[in-house]
Amino acid sequence: GLGVYLAGTGEQGPAERAVAYALQNKYKMIDTATFYGNQADVGQGLKKSGVKREDVFVVTKVWTNGYKNCQKEFKASFQQLDCEYIDLYLIHSPSGGKILETYKAMMEFQQQGLIKSIGVSNFGIQHLEGLKKAGLPTPTVNQIELHPWMKRPEIVSYCRDNNIVVMGYSPLVKGQRMNDPAINQVAKKINKTVAQTLIRYSVQMGYVTIPKSDKPTRIIEN
Repeated sequence: GLGVYLAGTGEQGPAERAVAYALQNKYKMIDTATFYGNQADVGQGLKKSGVKREDVFVVTKVWTNGYKNCQKEFKASFQQLDCEYIDLYLIHSPSGGKILETYKAMMEFQQQGLIKSIGVSNFGIQHLEGLKKAGLPTPTVNQIELHPWMKRPEIVSYCRDNNIVVMGYSPLVKGQRMNDPAINQVAKKINKTVAQTLIRYSVQMGYVTIPKSDKPTRIIEN
């Protein structure tokens, strides 16, 4: 999938172009969020790609927790993306609390057929246990930062034991480890770029991975 955090907005801007280009080049998932401020651009990119709606998996996230906040944000996301339904809607973060009421608001939109699946992001074991103890359905996904310098075995193991799909963001470590000697050595050995090597790591670990780029050459390389 393609992550669009910090991808620029505006008509025919970086986010819109990146989404259209990625989808035309066999990417199947686009990951955005209210916080990213580019949902409308993602929606335009989706339309301009020419790819059928059912062939794309659209992920977005609620930023401000709370029942009414979630209702308001979801309606805005739905309008901006303008893509019939959301495949996966996530609570962006447990910080700020109000997790249970946010989750219940999401479930109502799911019951209306506007959301296919609901999940969470940046959740620890204690947050997931809180949902379970409240008798709420298990989230389908927990999206967390994962790469060789942040392996998080406890939460990964918990998710797998509870049938929660692990989706990893920042597989390229925000570009901060591109000169790391060990990863460069591995990349050289397998004749791949550092970015390709890091993405391969995530795939081999069994994570759904969402590298971010708005540059066509990097989108293809990834």
